[in-house]
Amino acid sequence: MDDRIKKQLDFSLEIDKEKNIFRQTSLSGHGRKENDAEHAWHMAIMAYLLKEYANEEVDIAKVMIMCLIHDIVEIDAGDTYAYDPEALKTQREREEKAKERIFSLLPDDQKEELTALFDEFEACETSESKFAHSMDNLQPLILNNSNNGSDWKEHGVYAKQVYERQGKTQLGSEKLYEITASIIEENINKGNLK
Repeated sequence: MDDRIKKQLDFSLEIDKEKNIFRQTSLSGHGRKENDAEHAWHMAIMAYLLKEYANEEVDIAKVMIMCLIHDIVEIDAGDTYAYDPEALKTQREREEKAKERIFSLLPDDQKEELTALFDEFEACETSESKFAHSMDNLQPLILNNSNNGSDWKEHGVYAKQVYERQGKTQLGSEKLYEITASIIEENINKGNLK
């Protein structure tokens, strides 16, 4: 086996570990907590299905790859709950170290490509990264809504926190933000969000 394919296969095996990183969001139907790989897969499919609602035209293949790779770093860095202010303080540092280690398993050209896509997602400045962030916010929101806000209730989340997070949804899709705002209001009225 040549060195290039060995590196590609080593990376492929390494990212299998993403299936063991569990998030704070439960699967629909009050299922178990979802893992990072399930979250990424779900986001990528949603991006394809909802692409017509992006504020700007997007390269949907690029958006889908961003969705699929954005949490690979959590293999080392762990999942950072969106509403945990203490964990958010160290998230960037932990994820930068993880990005370097994990993407360095790849051949140099692919390391550079995936690192650039990861960094583009994090910067949230291009139409593709903004739309990918919309998916990253919408996906757990619809799961939580389907479970009568149980994850928000478990963590004592305030509506203000959810609105702040959903600000990035609006950057990628005004239409999807309208839907998220109505879901948030519904959950406030039900007492699921403080």
